[in-house]
Amino acid sequence: MLLSLTTTHQPATDLGFLLHKNPDRVQSFELSFGRALVFYPEATAERCTVALQVEVDPVALVRDRRGPGGAEGLLDQYVNDRPYTASSFLSVAMGQVFRSALSGLCKDRPGLVGDPIPLRACLPVLPCRGGESFLRPLFEPLGYRVEVTRLPLDERFPEWGESPYYSVALEQLIPLKDLLAHLYVLIPVLDDDKHYWVGQDEIEKLLRRGEGWLAQHPEREQITHRYLKRQRSLTRDALERLCFEDGEDPDQVQNAQEATEARLEASLSLNERRIQTVAELIVQSGAKRVVDLGCGEGRLLQALMKAGSFDELLGIDVSCRALGIAHKRLHLDELPHKWQGKVQVAQGALTYRDDRVKGVDAAAVVEVIEHMEADRLEAFEQALFGCARPRMVVLTTPNAEYNVRFLNLVPGRLRHDDHRFEWSRAEFRAWAQGVAERNEYEVEFSPIGAEDPEVGAPTQLAIFSRS
Repeated sequence: MLLSLTTTHQPATDLGFLLHKNPDRVQSFELSFGRALVFYPEATAERCTVALQVEVDPVALVRDRRGPGGAEGLLDQYVNDRPYTASSFLSVAMGQVFRSALSGLCKDRPGLVGDPIPLRACLPVLPCRGGESFLRPLFEPLGYRVEVTRLPLDERFPEWGESPYYSVALEQLIPLKDLLAHLYVLIPVLDDDKHYWVGQDEIEKLLRRGEGWLAQHPEREQITHRYLKRQRSLTRDALERLCFEDGEDPDQVQNAQEATEARLEASLSLNERRIQTVAELIVQSGAKRVVDLGCGEGRLLQALMKAGSFDELLGIDVSCRALGIAHKRLHLDELPHKWQGKVQVAQGALTYRDDRVKGVDAAAVVEVIEHMEADRLEAFEQALFGCARPRMVVLTTPNAEYNVRFLNLVPGRLRHDDHRFEWSRAEFRAWAQGVAERNEYEVEFSPIGAEDPEVGAPTQLAIFSRS
């Protein structure tokens, strides 16, 4: 894997002083997983480029580890993209080889450490799980000019399509230490993986390298979530500390966002109507095993407990905070005898296969999908409709066309700050019909709330069913 940094600052060879690496020779550094080389393809007073090449030894990396069982697991350990693509290996190498530069230390040019200089960073092969639409919002808010080229899987076989790998160049007038800190954090975020165990100490690394920019970054939640390998408890701890740094309380922020949406829809009693409608549909279906995906604070589960008799009710959500509230709302520690053992809430992600959901009679997905990144909808579809395959799925989402009827909503804004998208009726029908066709379901649509003759109802509902 390779990273190159170029500057036209005068004299450009000051880059060597900032990095503590002499342009006149190649330097080699032993790493726990291989070797790093630092060399200068060009070094003149007008232009200077330094390259960091990291060579991963996949055999040494797994020689003393016990990998997954079976021949396929062993093969995966040795044959993968880790030696070739920018990943957490590169971040670790940067942290060791450029440690002083990352920390803003330079005794020979101390006045230059904090000065913005013209810099161009090139990453020839960078994995991006989420595509260009995820990559640009990470770097552009930091002031970078971003050049992106998607790489094919194999130029000899164009029919194989595009790969998740990109050639990326970043340019900005910026202090070197800031550029290195951004790359250190965001490279593994784009890869959405790390080669080592992620624990509490990773929060300290994230906060140290994110100091001065991460707390204000519009994608700080996604960055934190991915950097900490999607561990919800670590993510929450890190976000709490980031919010404290930014003068915010995370629960107050979440509550404020939810309160904004609630005030917007209050006059329509939309939340109550959604809960009531979905609960009635599930009760009428005769379902005995029901899961509420994205159960939040447990309001639908509470309605279902009042409305019908079930053998099993399960609520799943990614938010520990919401699950804690649901646990109290449902009085799970003091349930009456008829409900004991039948109602549970648990943490989980909707975009991953979950055996707890497999084969349930009915699944509810109420005002959830709009909180997902659009490129995660395919994974959600596969997990729910392809693998779990409930007999019935009841799904609701906002009708974007109706937003013009909310007088307090700024035109062009979404109803909730955490919404990633809101669909028109045609967009929702097209997506839902595609899901149904691909997974052998039938789908029906229904409005929730009073229908406006021009823009429809405020909430749209789809009922997926299979024989």
